[in-house]
Amino acid sequence: MNLRLLLCFLGLFCLCAASARAQMAPVTSPSGPVMAGPYVVVDPATGETLLERNAGAFWYPASLTKIMTIYIVFEELKAGRLTLSSPVPFSQNASAKPASKLGIAPGGSITVEQGLQALVARSANDVATAFGERISGTEAAFAQRMTDTAARLGMTATKFRNANGLPDAEQVTTARDLALLGVALVKDFPEYYGYFRTQDFMFGKQKIGPGVKFLDLYAPYADGLKTGFICASGFNIVGSAVRDGRRLVAVALGFKRADLRDEFIIRLFDEAFLLKTGGSRPKIWQIRNGGSGPATVLPYGECGTIRYDMPGDAVWLGTFGDWRTARTSFDKGQAQLGSLGLRLGKEWILPVKSGEATRQAAIIADLEPGAAQKLCDDYKARKLFCEVKKPTDFAPPFSGFWR
Repeated sequence: MNLRLLLCFLGLFCLCAASARAQMAPVTSPSGPVMAGPYVVVDPATGETLLERNAGAFWYPASLTKIMTIYIVFEELKAGRLTLSSPVPFSQNASAKPASKLGIAPGGSITVEQGLQALVARSANDVATAFGERISGTEAAFAQRMTDTAARLGMTATKFRNANGLPDAEQVTTARDLALLGVALVKDFPEYYGYFRTQDFMFGKQKIGPGVKFLDLYAPYADGLKTGFICASGFNIVGSAVRDGRRLVAVALGFKRADLRDEFIIRLFDEAFLLKTGGSRPKIWQIRNGGSGPATVLPYGECGTIRYDMPGDAVWLGTFGDWRTARTSFDKGQAQLGSLGLRLGKEWILPVKSGEATRQAAIIADLEPGAAQKLCDDYKARKLFCEVKKPTDFAPPFSGFWR
């Protein structure tokens, strides 16, 4: 009997683990497949779902949580209970939140407008908590209002436990629910929605920013919203774009790198804008929420370590005594790629240690198939150092890159 019970538990464990893994799957990128989590694209005018994968799967919202915090601030502004110049005081609890933060001391305050700008341009955790305490008295009470508001908007799988998105195992959402929130912001608060375009602002003599890189990468179409990251959920984004007078809202979750996330959501928008809507596609609220608990994108022990995490080959152009010289070598390699008619790669200056010494390896990363070899053939024809490196070559302690 005990053996049967043990086998039952093991079966359930394996089923849950398989379900969590199933939430992660490959998506395309210019240099090869990239592992990612759920995604969805919605047409707010009709509610139709244009593209989606696992949009009802549970996920940790990370700083996408602040989108709901901002929604409630907008509610308070619209109701007249706050103005853009109203003070937002900082308690000891708010000031003690970890980075990213604005860094206001206990007893200090900012205006509501400065707080909105800081949430978008810096994703300030201390500001989110200060807003929660200003509006509801405590962050816990504010989190309950966030959850209640989510339920009212049809976000049936979403639960909030704080205002900022710092890790909490009970704070969960889905791509479906986040899309509903993005659509609600566009429709409910057109007079305030422009704050999601904040790229930077002056706070005293300090320039705060830059904000969401997607706004620059998908200009002139992109017009908001927000990114978020914690180790468990990876790099996530909710984005909005307007093209030829038509707006779409997209959610992309669970990337190991911010640049791969940004590349993917741009391709997602490009594909979705080619699709027509006329009422026949499933509505976003018809997608079913549920499934296993959120997948873990980056285990805590691996989070923050140096990882390649890109599908394309790389070229190693040498290892130098300082970062500036390595960057100059990288820039020259990029220019040569352009002259050869090849797509440019990504900067990857890798610190390499030997004993007490540290040098900087100049690497052009994530190149399309064949591009790395073509560049190295060109370099070697000019008797310059260049080696093609595979993603699997980038393993700690990176001693193979000492030169």
